[in-house]
Amino acid sequence: MKVKNITLDELLKKQLKDPEFRRLWEESEPQYQATRALIKARLEKKLSQRQLAKKADTTQAVISRVESMAVNPSVGLLQKLASALGKKLEIKFV
Repeated sequence: MKVKNITLDELLKKQLKDPEFRRLWEESEPQYQATRALIKARLEKKLSQRQLAKKADTTQAVISRVESMAVNPSVGLLQKLASALGKKLEIKFV
């Protein structure tokens, strides 16, 4: 049996044809964007998770769970993290 190689983009394109998968994918997008923005801001400041946690008066485990998308962070937590990074949290309805 011959195995066909498939790229991640090809797999995603195929999966997005399934309405239920597409709905779940689209629902997770805001959390994904927030997570990417948090990681980017933390790395730009050259902070470890532990250092950010200390500045935000939380634990490294909390930062890890947020960055791995294991939890859906509250607006309050995102505000606290943004402030610790010297950033402003902005939420938009589009």
